[in-house]
Amino acid sequence: MSILEWLGLKRDHDATGDTETVRRIAGELRALPPEQARYVAAFAFILARVAHADLVISEEETRKMERLVRDLGHLPAAQAVLVVEIAKRQSELAGGTENFLVTRELKEVATREQCRELLDCLFAVSAADDSISGAEEAQIRQVASELGFSLSELVEIRSAWNDKREILRRPPGREREEVS
Repeated sequence: MSILEWLGLKRDHDATGDTETVRRIAGELRALPPEQARYVAAFAFILARVAHADLVISEEETRKMERLVRDLGHLPAAQAVLVVEIAKRQSELAGGTENFLVTRELKEVATREQCRELLDCLFAVSAADDSISGAEEAQIRQVASELGFSLSELVEIRSAWNDKREILRRPPGREREEVS
């Protein structure tokens, strides 16, 4: 059963382009206009996709996703929690097969600015546990590519998060050598 079927928003996939993941999450968002529900559903799934890239979604990442979905989706807190939980489960269950499809769907319903905002949110979720892993960063790079962003655009967005990137951190126990 798809997310949209479960939420009662099943549509003909061929007619709308909705993926099962987006339909299921969007069903929880019946009070929203359909296009906004599709956007929030895809947004939440992509957040979960990146958070799950290292095979662990931490509590900090979950809370950050809930805040972002609540604030950017203009949802009540309880509804944001439910949407994030569904997105996390769908990412774990169908992530590999739905990742590209959901990102393509978001690109269809979002503005370029919303896509750029999503990329910043992906870094925020990844950094919620104080570290952006290589796997998370690779997944963000993939999402940026799927959304049509150039590497230079991604580097510009990513620069605000350099202090959280594992790849730029010194290995534990190797402190900066002091110059005499």
